[in-house]
Amino acid sequence: MRRATLAKVATVVTAAALSAGGWIWLRDHPAPPAPASMTAAGMSLRPVPWEGGQDAYAAWPRVVEAGWTEPSFFPVGLWFAEVRTNEHVAADRAMGVNTYLELTRGSRPRLLRKAGMTALTTERAPGTGTETVGATLAGKADEWAGIGRADWSGKAGPTPCRPKLSYCGYTVLDTLAEELPGRNRPVYVTFGKGVVHQATEEQGGKFVNGYADLIGVDVAWYTDENVCAEAARWRQLPLAQCRVAANYGATVDRIRELDALDGRRRSVFAVISLAGLSPGQVGGAVMSSLIHGARGIVYDAHSRGSRCASDNLLRSACGAPVRKAVTELGALIGRLAPVLNGQSYAYDFAPELDTMLKEHDGAYYLFAMLGRGTASGHHTLTVPANLSPAGRIEDHLTGRPVKVDGEGRFTATFTTEHAYHVYRITP
Repeated sequence: MRRATLAKVATVVTAAALSAGGWIWLRDHPAPPAPASMTAAGMSLRPVPWEGGQDAYAAWPRVVEAGWTEPSFFPVGLWFAEVRTNEHVAADRAMGVNTYLELTRGSRPRLLRKAGMTALTTERAPGTGTETVGATLAGKADEWAGIGRADWSGKAGPTPCRPKLSYCGYTVLDTLAEELPGRNRPVYVTFGKGVVHQATEEQGGKFVNGYADLIGVDVAWYTDENVCAEAARWRQLPLAQCRVAANYGATVDRIRELDALDGRRRSVFAVISLAGLSPGQVGGAVMSSLIHGARGIVYDAHSRGSRCASDNLLRSACGAPVRKAVTELGALIGRLAPVLNGQSYAYDFAPELDTMLKEHDGAYYLFAMLGRGTASGHHTLTVPANLSPAGRIEDHLTGRPVKVDGEGRFTATFTTEHAYHVYRITP
C-alpha cells in the first residue's frame, strides 16, 4: 500500500468517527505485582508499576533532542489538526498543546519546528524535519475493522473487511505497520471500544503489545450513544455509573493492564473527545486519566454535532467554554509536569475515592477524585501520620491550608462527579 493511502485511511477514520458496538470490559482486575517497597519520608510506600516516565523516551534520539525526556515536558496533543499559520501554532501553544498526532493535508511542519512543537504523523509531509519525532498508525482499527484477521480492502468504509461481516483489525495494523520506514522513532496508535470493551485479554494484548510504542485510548463515556446500553447489557454497569469521569480512568487502567502482559511497559495516552462536553467534564476526564497513570493527553477537537459543528472545536467561536477549560488544564499540567513525570506510590487515602500520590522535590502531591459509584459531597481522607504535621497540607489549586486532625484526617468536598482536588503535602 502506498504511503498516500495510509494518510487517506487515517483521514477517513477521523472524519467518519466510526464506532463499533461490543462488550464492555468493566470487571476489576488485581493490580500487577509492584516492585519491592521503598522508603520515603520514613515510611514504606509501594511504587506503582510504570514505564519509567520521561525516561521511557530515551531510546529515540530525535525524541530526546525534542525535549521529551526533560522533567518539564508532559505530552499534550491535538489529533488531526490543521497547522498552516503562525497564529494556529501560537493559539495551540497558549492552550498548553506541545504535540500533534497527525496533521491535515497542507499543514506546514516548518512552523512547528520554528515554535519548538513536535508531531507524530502517518506520512512525511513536504517540509518535514526534526519536529516529526514519531509515526502513527490508523486510529481505532479495533472498532471500525473489528477483532480478527480477515482480508482488508484497504479502505475504512462501512465494510472494510472481506468477506462481508468478517473482522480484520489485526490485518489493518499488520499492513500499515509494514509500510513504516524502519523503527528508529516511536510508533503511536489509538484503540477504542474494541480493545477496551469487547476483546478478551489475549485479543486485547495482541493489539496493545503488537504494533506500537505509545498507546492511545479513546472511549467517549460522556457522549457515546451506545456505551451505556452496552455496559448495562454486557457488564451490568448501572446506568447511573456510566456517564462519569471515573470511567476515563478505568479505561486507562484497562490498557495499562493489557500492556503489562508482555512484560514491556509502554506510555499510555488518554484521548479526550471534546465534542459535547462541558468544561467541567473535560477537566474530570483529563484528571481521572492522569490519576490512573496516563502519560499524555490528546484532545480530539472534531465536532460533528449540530450545536457546534467544527473541524477544530478549539478554534471555533462556539467552542470558547471548552477552549478556556483546555487552556486552564494546560497551565496546570505545565506547572505539574515534573510531578506527573515522577513515580506514583500506592496508598489508600479513602476507599471510595480515586487517588494518586507523587513525590517531587521533597514534597508529596495527592490527586483525588470520586470513584465510580461514589456520591458527591464531603469525603474524609486519611494521610500517613508522618506526612501530615499540622498546617503542612495545602490545596495546591488555591494555595489555602488544609486543616488536619491528630489522626491525619481531613475533609474534601466534591461538588460534582467530575470535581477534583490536588494537595501538596510537606513532611
